[in-house]
Amino acid sequence: MTHINVDELVAIDVHTHAEISKDGHGSLSPELFGASEKYFKAQGHRQPTIPEMADYYRERKMAAVVFTVDAEHATGHPRIANEEIAESCAEHSDVLIPFASIDPWKGRAGVREARRLVTEHGVRGFKFHPSIQAFSPNDPMAYPLYEVIEELGGIALFHTGQTGIGAGVPGGGGIRLKYANPMLVDDVAVDFPDLKIILAHPSFPWQDEALAVANHKPHVYIDLSGWSPKYFPPQLVRYANSLLQDKVLFGSDYPVITPDRWLTDFDKLDIKPEVRPKILKDNAAKLLALTS
Repeated sequence: MTHINVDELVAIDVHTHAEISKDGHGSLSPELFGASEKYFKAQGHRQPTIPEMADYYRERKMAAVVFTVDAEHATGHPRIANEEIAESCAEHSDVLIPFASIDPWKGRAGVREARRLVTEHGVRGFKFHPSIQAFSPNDPMAYPLYEVIEELGGIALFHTGQTGIGAGVPGGGGIRLKYANPMLVDDVAVDFPDLKIILAHPSFPWQDEALAVANHKPHVYIDLSGWSPKYFPPQLVRYANSLLQDKVLFGSDYPVITPDRWLTDFDKLDIKPEVRPKILKDNAAKLLALTS
């Protein structure tokens, strides 16, 4: 159970990564991590532990959603345990909100795990990275997993658009960008009408598709992580300021992009004063049921 005092927060970051476990195991292979660091010009960035993340966000009067990526099927690299992340977040429930990640290729075992994580470990949502997990979001193989997330009132967060992971590695590290087209998630929004969905990132090269899906489907949101706001496409800023002002969420992609850098650039963006608090905190607080 979260114990977050929303009134005391300046922002809620809906997109941060647990990159390392208590015993020092990384969430992705060194090759893929190295490519991501180079892409984000974050070489040598520290991989903070979850307690360190809690301190970092507490200092800034922010809360944060934390997750890892489970892509064992496609990469062969063992994940960080969802239970470890959930338990660590529970120790810092004033600032951290646990999400999980289950490789959809795990089938019925993954569905059972999802139910257990929500009911026994307080997990609030699930991160999918179709490109790294090598699946199409609208593949019926993943539908039993969405079904249990919808039933339990959880949130499904999908990476969309290009990824820095594998960038510059021969063959992109085997990662296919086509799986990250938001139009594939539109099918999920149709087939699971009560499932709350977040399209992560400005969805280059499919920004217009993401805006269309979020505009058309009542429970689809967009987070603004993974990019500095100074690079946001103009149509994203226009929709965030108007039609989608209640459906756009602050996310950083910490630790490769820090909230400090993101917020500094966001301050310079032409966003209406009444819309800023919605994007930074209010929309996420409602979606995460931190406020009524």
